[in-house]
Amino acid sequence: MEKPLKTPPTYAIASVDHALRIATILQLEGALTVSQVAERLGVARSTAHRLLAMLVYRDFAAQDEDRVYHPGPVLELAAHSRSGTSRLRAVALPHMERLVNVLGESVNLAIRMRDTTRFIVSVECDQSLRVGTREGMVFPAHRTTAGLLLLADLPADELAGVYAEERYAEHPEERPDLDRLRAELTRVRRAGFALNQGQSERGVVAVGVPVRDSDGMAVAGLSVTLPEVRYDRHQLPNLVAALQRAAGVIGADLAG
Repeated sequence: MEKPLKTPPTYAIASVDHALRIATILQLEGALTVSQVAERLGVARSTAHRLLAMLVYRDFAAQDEDRVYHPGPVLELAAHSRSGTSRLRAVALPHMERLVNVLGESVNLAIRMRDTTRFIVSVECDQSLRVGTREGMVFPAHRTTAGLLLLADLPADELAGVYAEERYAEHPEERPDLDRLRAELTRVRRAGFALNQGQSERGVVAVGVPVRDSDGMAVAGLSVTLPEVRYDRHQLPNLVAALQRAAGVIGADLAG
């Protein structure tokens, strides 16, 4: 069995974590004010201002004449990529917040970027023992619920291209076993959901379903994450049903 990919550091440095989260949000969404940063991180405006000032100094952010912050040279992405991700996040967020209230667990939305998945928004539950925010984190696609859901939507030839041997020439150990992966993706397609028990992070269980656009294409993976000690397999049908309802509404809003 593969080892879990990520374990939170024993001694986390809050200021570094905050700065990295701001950089990620800027890269994904394109513009932020000091007030928005303070609200998203749950910190004082003065703290948000100091963090942004350091990011500007190191070229991770840039401030315009209206005192709005944008990605700096280090983070600059194509404008269409930001706008699409930003719209998806804006549409999904209120439905994700309602889902957290219903399930009492943290909820995430992730997109696929070739052979990786990137979490574009997380909503944490308020339980003392909970799975923290995944916003901005990147994992190999075949090791996450969202990644499996989005890979399962690909035609066979496109999947083969994503995992072509030449792309892993320098690190062949990172290439998944395609026969095993295809078999897993077949199970995901048939079930309509994906279950991840500790493949991405030790002690964490995630259940996810696809969010589809008006053409029926899977554009994101919506998942609920919870500590393994709180997971009961008898919960699975209810978790999947709640996720599917939320994903359906998000997809409808995207089409609208």
